[in-house]
Amino acid sequence: MPNNTNPSLSICCAFDAGAIEVVSLADPADIQLKIRADNAAEFAQWFHFRLQGAAGVPIVLRFLNAGQSAYPKGWEGYRVLASHDRRQWQRIATEFDGQVLTARLTPATNSVYLAYFEPYSHERHLDLLGWAGASDRVQSRHLGATLDGRDITLLRVTTASGTGAKNKVWVIARQHPGETMAEWFVEGLLERLLDEADPVARRLLAQCEFYVVPNMNPDGAVRGNLRTNAAGANLNREWAAPSLERSPEVFLVRDAMQRIGVDLCLDVHGDESLPYNFVAGSQGIAGYTPRLAALEAAFTSAWLAASPDFQTAHGYGEAAPGTANPTMATNWVSQRFDCLALTIEMPFKDNADLPNERTGWSGARSKLLGASVLQPVLEVAKQLRQPQPATDPDPV
Repeated sequence: MPNNTNPSLSICCAFDAGAIEVVSLADPADIQLKIRADNAAEFAQWFHFRLQGAAGVPIVLRFLNAGQSAYPKGWEGYRVLASHDRRQWQRIATEFDGQVLTARLTPATNSVYLAYFEPYSHERHLDLLGWAGASDRVQSRHLGATLDGRDITLLRVTTASGTGAKNKVWVIARQHPGETMAEWFVEGLLERLLDEADPVARRLLAQCEFYVVPNMNPDGAVRGNLRTNAAGANLNREWAAPSLERSPEVFLVRDAMQRIGVDLCLDVHGDESLPYNFVAGSQGIAGYTPRLAALEAAFTSAWLAASPDFQTAHGYGEAAPGTANPTMATNWVSQRFDCLALTIEMPFKDNADLPNERTGWSGARSKLLGASVLQPVLEVAKQLRQPQPATDPDPV
């Protein structure tokens, strides 16, 4: 803590996913902060901390190095999130001048949490594995450990309904740990998939079995990193040649994919700059064919019908043939398995097509989008190739 400190104020980030650097607390109207970089990399965008001792006091928070962060354009039109109870989060007044991000609030209580996006804690992650694993539709598999010794857990979701081999649908999330909306998305997807009264889930599980990795990067999540694991590896640039020493998370999941097989893969992310929900495909790989293009068109068309929060007008655009980055999950998986693979992107800001002034894009909205994705999966499931048996005799 710096010496130039107002004794009535304090800032703490010594908790799960906490991250900030304090420059000055001398003046409540000019609290000066710096966004902390990932522990072993230069990416800096995520923050999560508690401000104590400011009940009823007008507060101005200035993030001095926002203009030098990983994605400066991400601050344009962005608003900081605040919560008094860590359950209900709302957006607060925020502005960006190209260098400094400034946020203003008057806390109602002496303790207020502020974050880049609604956090998804490791405890909640463990709870998700617990309630999902308790379902008779789920078989949980420990794939191995991260560099910090945390579990990489694979959830296989299936039922005895249907006949013959089923298509294998993979859903992976939070390769970039600060993109917490991705695990909120998976939570919504799993809640619907495990609802025995849901007809879409029942029909899907008669045709498919799901392989879900809710958090690909638990070390980075707990450490409060934006984009990397404990070793500083950007996991979504490790798929061509992962190693147990640098990127065990990708190594272990990729190995499981090759033993089990993949017929459809959804890699769930968040985008700092674009205020929309969209997908990015694998158009730039050598093996992109009219069949894959037709599957992607069917998927996006069905998702447009299923959720007004999804759109196709805004996104990254299509990569030119032969220009795909083979180190990224979507490209590697699509090329390796000749299957439809999509990167799903959600906003850190809001959905500009359906804005919510109080919350912006949120965990709850991410969950609803995750539930809605089952409809396009159902649409393409009947068009996927005849599934092949897994090479792994015990796929869970």
